[in-house]
Amino acid sequence: DIKFENELYSNINSHDLTKTLDSNRDFLTEATPFKESSNIGLFANGWILGPFDDEEVFIDSDFNLLENFIKKIGLKQIENLIHKWGTSSLGKEIDEKILKIHSTIGKYGSTEKRTKLPDFSTGMVNVKPRKENEPFYDIVLIIDPLTRNAQKVSTILKALVKVTNVNLMIYFNCKEKLSAPPLKSFFRYVLESEIKYSDAKLAKPFAYFHNMPQSPILTMNIHAPESWMVEAVRSPYDLDNIILKEIESDGANGEFELEYLIIEGHAFDVLSGQSPRGLQFILGTESQPALHDTIVMANLGYFQLKASPGIWLLQLREGRSKDIYEIVSHENTDSETKRAPVIKIVIDSFEPRVIRVKVSKKADKINENLLDEKDQGKEGSIWDSINSFVGGSSDEGKEKKENILNIFSVASGHMYERLLRIMMLTVLKNTQAKVKFWFLKNYLSPQFTKFLPYYAKEYGFEYELVQYKWPRWLHRESEKQRTIWGYKILFLDVLFPLNVEKIIYVDADQIVKADLTELRDLDLKGAPYGYTPFCDSRKEMDGYRFWKSGYWQMHLGHRKYHISALYVVDLKKFRKIAAGDRLRGQYQGLSQDPNSLSNLDQDLPNNMIHQVNIFSLPQEWLYCDTWCSSDTLSKAKTIDLCNNPETKEPKLQAAVRIVPEWKDYDNEINKKLMQKWQDELKSNATRISEETSHKQPKFEKEDL
Repeated sequence: DIKFENELYSNINSHDLTKTLDSNRDFLTEATPFKESSNIGLFANGWILGPFDDEEVFIDSDFNLLENFIKKIGLKQIENLIHKWGTSSLGKEIDEKILKIHSTIGKYGSTEKRTKLPDFSTGMVNVKPRKENEPFYDIVLIIDPLTRNAQKVSTILKALVKVTNVNLMIYFNCKEKLSAPPLKSFFRYVLESEIKYSDAKLAKPFAYFHNMPQSPILTMNIHAPESWMVEAVRSPYDLDNIILKEIESDGANGEFELEYLIIEGHAFDVLSGQSPRGLQFILGTESQPALHDTIVMANLGYFQLKASPGIWLLQLREGRSKDIYEIVSHENTDSETKRAPVIKIVIDSFEPRVIRVKVSKKADKINENLLDEKDQGKEGSIWDSINSFVGGSSDEGKEKKENILNIFSVASGHMYERLLRIMMLTVLKNTQAKVKFWFLKNYLSPQFTKFLPYYAKEYGFEYELVQYKWPRWLHRESEKQRTIWGYKILFLDVLFPLNVEKIIYVDADQIVKADLTELRDLDLKGAPYGYTPFCDSRKEMDGYRFWKSGYWQMHLGHRKYHISALYVVDLKKFRKIAAGDRLRGQYQGLSQDPNSLSNLDQDLPNNMIHQVNIFSLPQEWLYCDTWCSSDTLSKAKTIDLCNNPETKEPKLQAAVRIVPEWKDYDNEINKKLMQKWQDELKSNATRISEETSHKQPKFEKEDL
């Protein structure tokens, strides 16, 4: 309307008009998408539409639709409220006020709906605000009190009530019927609402359990944050077998420390969209680029590496991984460029660090498979390249060149550590090869880890403590023993350094009577691992052989059910066929059913026998008195002190009965050597104390 425009601009002088237009132009170029566009667009109550493409038009009906839409999403309600409150004080600015209010609400307003629960007289707890006359938070919690989440959240709520002004309402959503107690543990969440000091120092956080039952056997376990790897560092007690009535002091205590922070990641091939399973990464520093290594799982392209506060460098490992793949981009890292072949990661927080790495095959390697069978024997293949990690240029690995026998075992609790020390002694007495023991550190006691260096020095063996944090995406076991069983089978491909080609697992309660290099060098006929079948010769135990009927009989067919107390693993083959990924995938499905995988470490590989082949070891490789006839004991190469479901004979009693020399082993290690070690510790402590006291400055009376 030309007449309207003339009347509008007649009231504005040229200076004001120029100033207004300049202001509008600055706003459009700095705060909107119209910076470099000559196309038109629209502003409507804070909403930006456009810039429109050349072929787009905005006609009368579009304006009507836009107006109705804006009114529908709150403009009319705001206008009605303002008129209701009275508008005389706003004068001519009412439209501008409505515009500003609507724009602000449109940007910051919440679309979530809030539901107010009715006040029930029962099944509800109400904690009133400490300061009712001041603003407070309304917190409403609906929870089943007999769940693990309830155990955790109770401490969090207690801290919130102390540090903030809250009105807390808790509604109990209990199950009407329970077939078994849903909770079998006592739980404390370590969370302080304020900083505390002790002896002028910052007090250490602690969890205190009081009014505990005195007779049952209790086991202490730590549920650390996802990215933390925690270890027990001091405790005179067996934290796996705490019987409070047998402890003379006021109770048992243990001290734990944060050892590592975990870097987690997911790797993806940008071309296929799949996980590049078998891809190898190394993590280190500029001076030591390969401090830690790992491989990428097929499961979600997952990988994890141990780290600590500082600057770390992640890159593809030399060899086939680096020959075929290159890093395309990465997220949640600290590199200046997202295409750098070396990824910088700064660990400066205790919070979880999960990165995403996208990789792609090089143009000339597009048709090559990282784990292709035909590349197994080629120079530079992924499996041959692992030798470069050790630093040698020979075609043979370190363990072959030096004839190293790698033995893996797990133990938890003082009794099993006592048995473990004996098992180690029997291995050493029966082999001429150099022995290296690998132990899962997660559950070893401080006494055992402190004794190991002395034991190794006295008997001339190597050892290494390995750890792996249970991935957050993998179904987690609630019982400690089942978690340990899981570590025996689920992470064999990632638990050990990539230069370890073969490893033998030996249960802590075994007695070895043969040279295990014979088992290491055994031809597994293409299978990734070899297990010993359960004995059938002790006929009086037929009623307990569950694998002879029902599901197991149908599933196994002509195959045997194997025992997990002793097995040999060809880690090269195991990684090549992604056996670890397959086992974890099957575990994820079966473990959801509490009635499945009763013997996790045993049932899982037997269940997967048709997908991951098991080589059946000769029967003499494992004798178990429960299942094997006594006539076969003389031929046994290892003796397993397995439990007897019929007699329930104590393990130490069975050891003395079945293995006469067991007492001599026990006396040699757990009495003489342990006593010698403890005497040396006391002697060293006394010497250090005396040296320290001699170094203290002496003051004469007149000096004071």
